[in-house]
Amino acid sequence: MDALDAPAFTLRQLSFLVCAADEGTVAGAAARLRVSPSAVSDALSELERSLGTRLAVRRPARGMTLTSSGAEVVARARTLLAASRELEGSLRGAPGELVGPIAIGCYPTLAPTILPPLLERFGQQHPRVSLEVVEATHDRLEHRLESGELDVAFTYDTLVHGQPRRATLFELIAHVVVAADDPVAGQERVRLADLAERDLVLLDAPPSTQHTLSLFAAAGVAPRVRHRVQSAEAVRALVGRGLGYGVLVQRPAVPVSFEGRPLAIREIEPAVPPVGVEVVWPAGSEPTERTAELIRFARAQRWTVATGAAA
Repeated sequence: MDALDAPAFTLRQLSFLVCAADEGTVAGAAARLRVSPSAVSDALSELERSLGTRLAVRRPARGMTLTSSGAEVVARARTLLAASRELEGSLRGAPGELVGPIAIGCYPTLAPTILPPLLERFGQQHPRVSLEVVEATHDRLEHRLESGELDVAFTYDTLVHGQPRRATLFELIAHVVVAADDPVAGQERVRLADLAERDLVLLDAPPSTQHTLSLFAAAGVAPRVRHRVQSAEAVRALVGRGLGYGVLVQRPAVPVSFEGRPLAIREIEPAVPPVGVEVVWPAGSEPTERTAELIRFARAQRWTVATGAAA
């Protein structure tokens, strides 16, 4: 039999056998289980047919006696039934208590914003829920959602394909970041056209690459890309050293580079369209109660638009 094939017998049949062995009679097992004696008798007969061996000798006047095979099956059934109860208990808590795992996917650049408040606060409220995090690119997130490997994912709205269920948590607006001593730092707002002849440190990681270039295209100019890097922290680090300017969506709570160099964040003029940050879950099946509660929790947070962090 293949390891993935289901056995021919059921846990219900095993529980009936164990109960009958404990009570010594089919009638006693039926009374304890609150079923008819015929239901117990039929379950035992079906179990014997499935296993291909006689498990008990049933005599109406003298009760039931286990055969040697029956005694072995009862011993193993007790272990199997205990394991099944433990499995059920690990996924079902007291009334109102959420128990079990939630597989959470998150786009990497959103992880520092979404995960800390989510894991801390939801974890405190539901300590028996195990939150398992997977950071992955949008194509891998999409595949894992469709396959059921992930229960929920957090990503940018521009990355969501197909027809999953989704809800917007907050929106972020792209900004220009420059060194604190850059002449642009003295302006309240910056036109992308005025930056076209300056060096751009490009966050070259989808969807940021396409998003940034689309903003320049909408402004009718092409940027002069000097450096291409894979993380927002790298952009801020190079900008802090005066090696160009950056265009980013995520905003740190403190405007400094990784090296501690001061930065200035300036809004783009004219205003550019915001980018939505969404929670996404599969459309093919209803989420578990604990996953549904996580979705409600995320949607209920007062996410601040400036940093994306939960207030």
